[in-house]
Parts: sequence; structure tokens; C-alpha cells
Amino acid sequence: MSVMIQIRKYQPRDWDAIATIHDRARLDELSASVGVEAFLSLAETAENEELFEGEVWVAEDNDLVVGFVAIDSEMTWITWLYVLPDRYRQGIGRRLLRQAIAQCQACPIANCNSIVYVSVLSGNDAALNLYQSEGFKIVETKTGKLAGNESFSATGHILQIDRKQSLIA
Repeated sequence: MSVMIQIRKYQPRDWDAIATIHDRARLDELSASVGVEAFLSLAETAENEELFEGEVWVAEDNDLVVGFVAIDSEMTWITWLYVLPDRYRQGIGRRLLRQAIAQCQACPIANCNSIVYVSVLSGNDAALNLYQSEGFKIVETKTGKLAGNESFSATGHILQIDRKQSLIA
């Protein structure tokens, strides 16, 4: 099967697709970390988690949205990255991650921080391996309330990459 992935900006018509992607992939993420009982749908968390406060892009394959990524409004945090589970390990997450890093590198805000951050739940080894393979380094591991469902405790890693160094890589 030939994969022809296009990355484009999110449009409101993409909502149902990204909600499905998040909800299916989030269950995988939680099952490897804090447990699926902590699951909340994208519809329940998008506003409080400020999904649309920055920029959002989708990965599309033959008009089917198969993943999405978001960065915060200051272009310093990659805040969301999810791929449809039946499309894992096809390079879609990597393409979305590279898009987010490129957008952070092109930051139009005066005095942009040169560091880009991402957080990964402990146990989400696939995501951790992806970020590290693209040059991110763990700078902190901490336990606290689970983002999106604060009634649960979670341990996560904060990773960073210097956007200037990633330009060279």
C-alpha cells in the first residue's frame, strides 16, 4: 500500500476525524501508562486543554485524516500528537512531529525561546522513542495530576530540543 501523506492546517470539518483519532489513540497511550479508566474524550478535554489556542495540523491520506499535531500559541510546546492506531508505524507521527518542529523554528514572535518542549507519559515507549529519535532529550521526569483528567496521578517525562540545533540535523 502506497502512503501519500499530505500535511495541512486543521479545518473545522476535520473535527470528527481528529476526535476519533484522539479517542482511539488515547486509549493506547493510557493503557501503557496510568490506565484506561483515566480516559476522557477529545470532546470533553479539547477546550480545557486549549487544543486550538495555538496551531493544529492534520495528516491526510487520500482525503482521510489519519493524524494530527498541535503546538501552543508561543510555539514552544508540542501539545498534541496522535495518529490513528491502524496507521501506527507508517511514518505519519514523524511527519507530523517534523511539521510542528518546523513551525516552531519559523516562530514569528519576537524573542522566541530556542527550546521546543513535549511531554510524554511514562510507559508510552513508542512516543518516547519517536521524540528521542528526532533529537529530543529528557530533561525532567515528574509525577503529578494527569493533564486532561486531574483526578488521576501520572508520571511523565518532559523532553526538549533546541530548535537551532534541529535545523542542522
